[in-house]
Amino acid sequence: MFKKILTAAVCAAMFSTTANAQKGFAANLFPEFWEGESSLNVESACTTAEGDFNKDGINDLAVIATPKDPTHMRTRDDGYVYNFNPRVMAVYLGQQGGKLKRFKEYKNTIPGDDEENENCMHEIDLSVNAKGVIRISIGIFCSAGGSEVPSTDYVFRYQNGDIFLIGKDYGSYSRYSGEAEKVSENYLTHKRQTITYNMFEEGQEKEKWTNLPSKPLEKLGAKLLEAFVD
Repeated sequence: MFKKILTAAVCAAMFSTTANAQKGFAANLFPEFWEGESSLNVESACTTAEGDFNKDGINDLAVIATPKDPTHMRTRDDGYVYNFNPRVMAVYLGQQGGKLKRFKEYKNTIPGDDEENENCMHEIDLSVNAKGVIRISIGIFCSAGGSEVPSTDYVFRYQNGDIFLIGKDYGSYSRYSGEAEKVSENYLTHKRQTITYNMFEEGQEKEKWTNLPSKPLEKLGAKLLEAFVD
């Protein structure tokens, strides 16, 4: 079962509770924009997920947060607030006694929204399955200008002392024609599955399997994770 918390209010409460539990070294728990006494007063929208990443029997925590620095926020005439702050991801490993230790912070991994294109916004989700596999889902929704709706799921696993990309599921569909494609890549088996279909027609799926070249697995944070766009 996926374990995830999606509301900013719950996230803020979780951070405050965790910081109080950590007492003297609370500043070492959080990404840089949370450090220090005033950090807990910085409101952030975030997504969290927990699971046993490193198979030590203790739950670990992953966080993707979007701070609400007013420098990168803009309010429309109708009162809607755009948040263009860059997202930050952090991974914490659970310790004996319920403590958390920050494993790594990733500042240039999760895409932020573009101030020059307020019609298109990223949709970010984070989940962990029962085996401790981390899935980061990234989509783009455009309220105007563009018929394609792309999305990508990045699948990561903790092994050999770090977090590696072991697979990727991506695709897009046209809101107008219904033409759609789903691609699933497995970097452990080196196989790619491609399914094409039309959302408005039944029984028209076509499946194709191809081989992927064998190459070293990429670490989380090696590059910006983006939604697939054909």
